[in-house]
Formats: sequence, structure tokens, C-alpha cells
Amino acid sequence: MRDVAALAGVSTKTVSRVFNDDPHVLPHTRAEVEKAMRELNYVPNALATTFRAGRAPVIGVAVPDIVDPFFAAIARAIEDTARARGISTMVTSLGENPDDERDALESMLGRQLSGLVVAPVGSDHSWLERWRSHTPLVFVDRGPVHLDADTFTENDEGGAFDAVSHLISHGHRRIAYIGDVVRLSTETKRFEGWRRAQREAGIRVGDDLVARLVSDRDAAALAVSRLRGLADPPTALFSANARTSMALAHVLRDSPMAMVGFGDFPMADTLTPSITVIDQDPYRLGTLAAGRVFARLADEEVEAEVSVLDVSLVERESCRVGSARG
Repeated sequence: MRDVAALAGVSTKTVSRVFNDDPHVLPHTRAEVEKAMRELNYVPNALATTFRAGRAPVIGVAVPDIVDPFFAAIARAIEDTARARGISTMVTSLGENPDDERDALESMLGRQLSGLVVAPVGSDHSWLERWRSHTPLVFVDRGPVHLDADTFTENDEGGAFDAVSHLISHGHRRIAYIGDVVRLSTETKRFEGWRRAQREAGIRVGDDLVARLVSDRDAAALAVSRLRGLADPPTALFSANARTSMALAHVLRDSPMAMVGFGDFPMADTLTPSITVIDQDPYRLGTLAAGRVFARLADEEVEAEVSVLDVSLVERESCRVGSARG
């Protein structure tokens, strides 16, 4: 890296940024560094870097549930990125109990990993401060609490706002919120997006339209039954996550309701009706997170980064069920 920097007339930090595709490098500088890389046949040795630092050539991945398609895609992206650099991955499921998170993460960190990517479930991550000087820590999907760290999340509030606004555009005025664990930052923001979309449309938001802890078919059936039994029942549903959406799709198959879900899931486009969703890009989240780990391994002085990725509405059939406007 020093030889490349000398030939290109830049710092080693700039070489690292070019290799890690940092968008802030000027085009002329990038061209000079890439030219020097080609002339010197430069290939960064990630394995040598990890061994010199006393780390195992392994990236840890900790997500709530590895079976969940969203988190599985994040883990797969990290694995693909790491494998391309000769690094292995170790994956664990954190579960849903925030009290179990610390033990699980410390068990992984004790293995002297090259880095750790976390989709957290806990409510306090200040204890991780002592690990930051030794192990690159990157958070995905949800930000850490009481800790400054590299974080890649998505526009949860904006996506929920767009979903509910879309249902409003189809004439709906009673739109229920169905979610799981609202204490999580992702659902807290999506809940606020649900509220804000209706508030800005002049629609009164009632607490009777909120259903929480809906993560399986039985809970979904109870929630839908209660909502339909209201004196003024909802005409549409906003589902706050893909797992809830999958449970609702099963419950609603014989008696559909208008619905938009946050997060796509397998076969959502083949159901009847097909499910309108706010589309996330978990593979991109994982790729960015893994890239950040390697950027820190190459240059530990990189400033902490918090990035919020855009999401987009994918319109299918479910948003038009019972629509007043077609």
C-alpha cells in the first residue's frame, strides 16, 4: 500500500479509500491510484492484516433470526463479500430477548474476530465501547443504543409514510397498524410514519387500530378478528414487517383486505392477491456493512458513518382490494 501511495503521490489512507470504493475520492485522484495499482499489481492482503493485528480471519454476523429471509440475505451478502477477500464468516441468531444479546455477542467477540456485523435486539450497547478499539463493529437495519458506531439502516419512517399515503390515495380512511415489537427502533419509526401519514391527511388516528406482537398466524388471526369486530373497522392494513405480512397473508387468503407491508418476502408477488410492499435491499445493507469492516481493517482512523438507505414502494394487487378509487 505504501508503494502504491508513493507512486500515485497520495497517502496510504487515500489508497485504502480507493480500494474500498469511497465515493468521496476525487475522480483524478482515483484514476492515479488505480493506475499505480495496475502498474504494481497491487492486491491487498486482508489475511496478513488480520494476522498482524492478532485477529482471526473471520467476520462475525449476529442477527435476530437467521431463518428470516431479510436477515438471511444480509448474512449472505456479508459472506459473499468476505469470501471474495479470503475471509470466513460465523453467523449466530440473537433471538428476540434483549437480555440474551450481550452474552451472545461477547461469546463471538471473545474469538478475536476481524470484525462483527450486528442487527441488534438490545436496548443498551454502551458496554461495547471497550471492544471498539480492537474489533470493527458495524450495525445494520437498527442502530445501536448509547454507542457511536458505523451504522447502515433504511428509511423506516419514510417508507411507512409512503405505504400509508398510498392506501389513503386509494380512498382508505381507517388504516390499521399491525406490527411486532414496537420497542425496536425499526418499528418505532414505522409506527411514527403510519401516524404522520394520516395526521397530514387530516385523519384521526385511533389506538384501537393498533395491533402489536403479531409474529405468527395465531396472533394474526386474533388481531384481524378484533379489528373486524370494531364498531368502525379498518378497511386497510399496514403491516410493519415481512414476518407479520406473511402471517397476515395466510389469515386473509379467504377474505382479503387492502394491505401494504414493509419488506418484501418470498412469493409475495405470486399470492392472490399479490402483496404491495415497501421494498428493502438487505443484500445491499450486508454488502455495505462488510465493506465497512474491511475499510476499518485497512484504516482504523476512518470516521464513524451513519447511512440511511432509501426504500421504494412496489405496487401489486393487495393495495387495491376494496379500494374506493380502483
